[in-house]
Amino acid sequence: MHHVKRSVAKYAAKRSFDLCVGCGLLILMLPALVLIALLVRTSLGTPVLFRQQRPGRHGKIFTIYKFRTMRQAYDARGRALPDAQRLTPFGRFLRSTSLDELPEIFNVLKGDMSLVGPRPLLKEYLPYYTEREMIRHDVRPGITGWAQINGRNYCPWDKRLELDAWYVENQTIALDIRILFLTFLKVLRREDVAVDAMQAGMPLHHQRRERVGGH
Repeated sequence: MHHVKRSVAKYAAKRSFDLCVGCGLLILMLPALVLIALLVRTSLGTPVLFRQQRPGRHGKIFTIYKFRTMRQAYDARGRALPDAQRLTPFGRFLRSTSLDELPEIFNVLKGDMSLVGPRPLLKEYLPYYTEREMIRHDVRPGITGWAQINGRNYCPWDKRLELDAWYVENQTIALDIRILFLTFLKVLRREDVAVDAMQAGMPLHHQRRERVGGH
């Protein structure tokens, strides 16, 4: 399997960058974090945080943190209603502004994630990556990444995963700073944000199973 080799010094520099900027962001955004947590508690109840297991560097599973955006609602058989029916107006606002992602700063400080890197996707996707696409797990996943400033959720899977692979092969601190700056601009403009899963298209594992079945 193909892997991208990184020097210890390069990993150390990126980790130092994550810790310095991450600590600064936490201090800067702490009032917003507290306010949003209170609003989520008031409008949606508990738990305030959404937790989900995702594969990180080397495929190691970790728990990602986000602000909860959906209410708990079930049909007559006790099954959860579709996301679109459980997503509240406040939840839509959090997603459209990417404020639901703020708790991921704690993932960065813990070392599970980086500020910049391939987005951590679902565990179900792991068997469906190509050998080249698997190099996305040679680095820590990011809060934002090269794919996020080049189409985000509306970017087709093949292109999105190729953008992730390109980032892993070309990562530098200068590139990370550029991505963070462009991410900030996109968040301000609310560009390329799929508020619910249906807007983002078919999940990767469904799409690639259909592709294989079609052949």
